[in-house]
Amino acid sequence: MSLPYLTEARAPLTREIEVINEHGEHETIQVPSERALTVYVDNRELVTLMTLGARPEWLVLGFLRNQRLVRGVEEVVSITVDWEVGAAAVKTRGGIERVEERTARRVVTTGCGQGSVFGDLMDEIDTIRLPHSVLTQAQLYGITSAIRLQESTYKSAGSVHGCALFRVKDSGPEMLLFVEDVGRHNAIDTIAGWMWLQEPSAMGGADKVFYTTGRLTSEMIIKSAQMGVPIVVSRSGITQMGHEVAQRLALCTIGRASSRHFICYSAPGRLQMQPELAGANPRATA
Repeated sequence: MSLPYLTEARAPLTREIEVINEHGEHETIQVPSERALTVYVDNRELVTLMTLGARPEWLVLGFLRNQRLVRGVEEVVSITVDWEVGAAAVKTRGGIERVEERTARRVVTTGCGQGSVFGDLMDEIDTIRLPHSVLTQAQLYGITSAIRLQESTYKSAGSVHGCALFRVKDSGPEMLLFVEDVGRHNAIDTIAGWMWLQEPSAMGGADKVFYTTGRLTSEMIIKSAQMGVPIVVSRSGITQMGHEVAQRLALCTIGRASSRHFICYSAPGRLQMQPELAGANPRATA
């Protein structure tokens, strides 16, 4: 497999601003550094993404993957990011087939900043076959514990979403990648781009779990399925369409996951329950 050339552009994730608190006192705090990144594919302007800019090359690659504009990482020759002009230049081997037609219709998403996606998200959903995978309740608690202990921009500055990819092993979950961005869609796209750059044998979805701090919308479910990851965990909840799509895909969605509490919305057969680990049920003692 031929991997594309990627720059390693970096940008500060936070900046200091002066504020006034409830006591009328001046203080300095950190806020996330949101910036625009305009993506050009073969010299054609495609889209502008609002991002923190932590891993912009992975973000662009994952965006192309999750929008189904390129079918394989080998189709991309290079991704060059220049923060001085706020642009990412993508060079492909053979161009994007029917690019005008496929990018003509945009759908406004529920993502932070009202992002847009191209075409019909449901076009190829029935062709997706997710691998067999089971997560134990103990492993789920290991994931939420790892997230709680993770150092993050959110803890220092707030106003961002975090996503993570875990490999589930008998010894416990292993966090492979943690990404934060101004929108959860950018964070999952960044993970998708990173996955494409790894050895194919190491990035099958059978032993992977995707975690997000954001709500589980239909787009988040579809993106996870396209990555081959059959179990998604969220600190937030799920939308009606997200639930319908997850059931259609037999993808396990687990929400409101915090401490020992969680709700399994779909595909419960992928979750091995161990209710004794949850502690006392307050409803049973009420």
